[in-house]
Amino acid sequence: MGRCRLFTAWLLMLVLFAAATRPALAQANFDRPGGDYQSSPVASGDPADCALACERDRRCRAWSFNYPTDVAGGAVCWLKGSVPARVQDNCCVSGVRGAGVVEPRNGAEETSIDRAGGDYHTFAMKSGESDETCKAACTEDNKCRAWTFARAGYVGKEAHCFLKKEIKPPRRKAGFTSGVVR
Repeated sequence: MGRCRLFTAWLLMLVLFAAATRPALAQANFDRPGGDYQSSPVASGDPADCALACERDRRCRAWSFNYPTDVAGGAVCWLKGSVPARVQDNCCVSGVRGAGVVEPRNGAEETSIDRAGGDYHTFAMKSGESDETCKAACTEDNKCRAWTFARAGYVGKEAHCFLKKEIKPPRRKAGFTSGVVR
């Protein structure tokens, strides 16, 4: 009887430990304002580099990655000594220590994907326009087979839309969103 209880307790601890060690995920389109103790530019423009900086710093409990607003401003990583509440904001990707960056996937849009090449029309986006505007431009054009949207600061001061006559292979690239329509 004693061994059965010991085994049950051991099994329960194993289950609880496994649940506690599941990897946390970063949240795209969320900021964690407050708790900052350090900020630094992210030359690569990749949120994964900000998450890695947090992992390497013993004081870090959470982080927020701000996408560049223009080429001159660049991307910024904010390391935090606490875990502030998350707030929805398209400016950022945030997470807690141990959180890897997992980009959202919905099938129609490919986050952090560039489909370089095959462009037949490129244009700068107006302030406030998003990847949805780029996707709509491609959908409305019978010649367009795929599209790529680059956030402001990744290929110029403004965001850009690339309409493509060919479907090129996807390549991971922070700050870009792509999709195939035909």
